[in-house]
Amino acid sequence: MSDLYWLTDEQMAKPAPFFPQSHGKPRVDERRVLSGIIFINRNGLRRRDAPREYGPHKTPYSRWKHWSDNGIFAQRMVGLSAEHGEEKTVMIEATYSKAHRTATSMAATKGGVAV
Repeated sequence: MSDLYWLTDEQMAKPAPFFPQSHGKPRVDERRVLSGIIFINRNGLRRRDAPREYGPHKTPYSRWKHWSDNGIFAQRMVGLSAEHGEEKTVMIEATYSKAHRTATSMAATKGGVAV
């Protein structure tokens, strides 16, 4: 894919203080993971549909989940927006709705009587 999204050096320098430190085992490339997360969110892709250039499909999800649970994404957004000087709300939408299988039968009739 020629339209892959990669963060620049300048863009990576801003959130760098918010990255967790490595403890023992070296971490995978933060640029690759963060660029993959942004690409997946921007294009509305499933993790498994992400291009191979971003690494194994589980890595961006695991990192996103860990960073979200520990408030790291919120810290990054506050840190980045504070430097920008604009009053905007930055949000990452990741909701998933699932209807119960009986939700489509709400208008069904039973014995000729509308229920």
